[in-house]
Amino acid sequence: MRSGGPGAPLAVTDVRGRVVAWSTGATLLVGLDSAEAVGRPVAELLGTQPRWLTGPDEWHGALEIRRVEGDSRQVAVRASRLGGGTDEEPLWLLAQDTGETFPTGQTLTHWLRTQCPVAVAIYDARFRCVLQNGEMRRLLGVSDEEHTAQDFSAALIGAGATEWEARLRRVLETGQADDSFLVRGRNRSGTDHEQRLTASVSPLRGPADQVVGVCVMVTDTAEPRSAQERLALLNEASVGIGRTLDVTRTGQELADLAVPRLADFVCIDLVDALLSGEDPPYGPAAGAVLRRVANRSVHEGTPEAVVPVGDVDFYPANSAQAHCLATGRSTLYRTPGEAGWVLEDPLRMAKVREYGFHSWMIVPVDARGTRLGVAMFLRGRHSESFDDEDLSLAEEVVARAAVCLDNARRFTRERAAALTLQRSLLPQRLPEQSAVRAAFRYLPGAPELGVGGDWIDVIPLSGARVALVVGDVVGHGLQASATMGRLRTAVRTLADVDLAPDELLTHLDDLVIRLASESETGTEGVAASEIGATCLYAVYDPVSGRCCLARAGHPLPAVVRPDGTCALLDLPAGPPLGLGGLPFESVEVELPQDSLLALYTDGLIESRQQDMDTGLERLLRELSADHASPDALCDQVVAALLPEHRTDDAALLLAQVRQLDVSQVATWDVPADPEAVSGTRAHVVRQLRDWGCEAAGFPTELVVSELVTNAIRYGSTPIQLRLIKDRSLICEVMDGSSTAPHLRRARAFDEGGRGLLLVAQLTQRWGTQQTPDGKVIWCEQALPDDM
Repeated sequence: MRSGGPGAPLAVTDVRGRVVAWSTGATLLVGLDSAEAVGRPVAELLGTQPRWLTGPDEWHGALEIRRVEGDSRQVAVRASRLGGGTDEEPLWLLAQDTGETFPTGQTLTHWLRTQCPVAVAIYDARFRCVLQNGEMRRLLGVSDEEHTAQDFSAALIGAGATEWEARLRRVLETGQADDSFLVRGRNRSGTDHEQRLTASVSPLRGPADQVVGVCVMVTDTAEPRSAQERLALLNEASVGIGRTLDVTRTGQELADLAVPRLADFVCIDLVDALLSGEDPPYGPAAGAVLRRVANRSVHEGTPEAVVPVGDVDFYPANSAQAHCLATGRSTLYRTPGEAGWVLEDPLRMAKVREYGFHSWMIVPVDARGTRLGVAMFLRGRHSESFDDEDLSLAEEVVARAAVCLDNARRFTRERAAALTLQRSLLPQRLPEQSAVRAAFRYLPGAPELGVGGDWIDVIPLSGARVALVVGDVVGHGLQASATMGRLRTAVRTLADVDLAPDELLTHLDDLVIRLASESETGTEGVAASEIGATCLYAVYDPVSGRCCLARAGHPLPAVVRPDGTCALLDLPAGPPLGLGGLPFESVEVELPQDSLLALYTDGLIESRQQDMDTGLERLLRELSADHASPDALCDQVVAALLPEHRTDDAALLLAQVRQLDVSQVATWDVPADPEAVSGTRAHVVRQLRDWGCEAAGFPTELVVSELVTNAIRYGSTPIQLRLIKDRSLICEVMDGSSTAPHLRRARAFDEGGRGLLLVAQLTQRWGTQQTPDGKVIWCEQALPDDM
């Protein structure tokens, strides 16, 4: 619609007073352009009610028109009913009134064909085009000769054309207009361009009020729709990519997002070091070795992929991938001829011909200055080649995904470091000892949470006894692993002193309090409230068959007795480590031969899928089942109790207790008389002969003589000697004094002070154990393999 002289058209409205066309003259008069005016009520734009809508076919008068600047202007306006409408759905043309008779008839028809900014087409009752104006001709790309007297297939093909025809048929049958529906299809022009059109259909009625055709008005919404889709794609990239801290999964999320909305085939290749969390090397000059982490195609099974997911491929130096990785710049190929590197690869060229690929985008996966790999986008089914806007969109999507991939890489590195630290602190294998037959399992929780601080331990003690430990440090990550390592080391150190379980937990509680105090000063980098742990410590004696246990806020242990009954041991709870000022209590229980003791952390029995009570019931049920060994039972319990997606670490220690045969233990009461030493040596020699250990007789006589003499000279009654034949020969001398001996360096003329030094030289190890009634001095000797 043009302006510039008296009587120039201003706007076209429908029967409801909505603007369907807006001229340059109206823009100059009111101050609103066409995009702001079309679709809005004319009363809202001009500041006056459309009085002509209820009047005759011709109306003229003065209107007080409100301008955007705030002032108003009185304008003489003539409203004329257009012939393109119907009696029920008329169109009205507004124009400035010059006092002259407004042209109608052929003049208006000529304006509608050549100057009307709204695309209009008229179809008869047999769906043949009767008239299309210039704007419709521009949108559809079909000339009047090709479209007139033809059906819809002459202008539009595809699913959108079918829907369009169905809507027009419904308007013809019902006589009811259909407003503002979206039509998508491909036109018949040389570019085979996909159309996105918003259409409205109104019925055309004859003299007898019968529907004789339809009037179609169309506006092109391709560009706004495209911008909207791009924004939606970027929004989905922000939300849908990087939902996990897994490199492979994140790469697949990127490929899934781009197909089919941006490309027909997408593959993601990353530097191999990325998968292990290492820093990628700089781009190589002689090519690129990349690992495929994701493929996605519009075809089922991604048959276009030359490289399957998980495999490594080598890209030569002249390839787009190597160039992209080395320079960090994207590349766009609009035709196969531009991609010379593809033509040199017979396998890839075969895929190009088979699936009709014609356009490529190679985009670097770059985050925080680190090049992680490349993403390749291909089009084959899409007839349109990639353009610069597509490349810009791909770069933005890949950039967002790259940050997520780098986060996943960094997390993988930190998690690997934490796991390495934790596994180095956990026992690699259980020590050899006769008291229990043990097995354990440790399973880390969800990767995104980092490793936890669960630990288990089996510690050999003097007198063939064994300590069983399970603990759980609060939190996850490197800090939890480091704290766990310090506590485990402390437990082993305290166990070597042979403290009772309740005393050991008291010392451990003091250590946790000190760690929390250090963290308050910032030396640990965490808050004091984050330092805390639970622990259960048990000592089993295979000679007596008794087990002494104490716990610090830890779950109760379970015992499966030889008759198959399974129950939790009733132990005082004790406070978690780190509270301080509260006592721990030990409980001693008798465990028959082959009883099974189960120690575990709360991650085994408690999860989002089950509460602790339910987990305990399932644990006792699984422990009661028949099993061949503790190792097999560990697998059975873990498989039954742990969900596929764990949120916490879980540790399980199973120990089947064994008692030493009475024939393996010999005990003598020793009088507090130095003359009793020789008789005691004679008893020891006879016992060694009975055990077939004559080869150990001489060093054992010396050791027994020294220890018994020291007990008589420096200790107090009662005095007792015990020999235990196990994997080693154990000698224990007990007396009623709590004073512990220690090694010292004797001078040249000293008459004493060499006894313990002699014991240390003749045995593998020795030590002191404090008891409620005194102390025990013990030592162990290795036995020959044939004993």
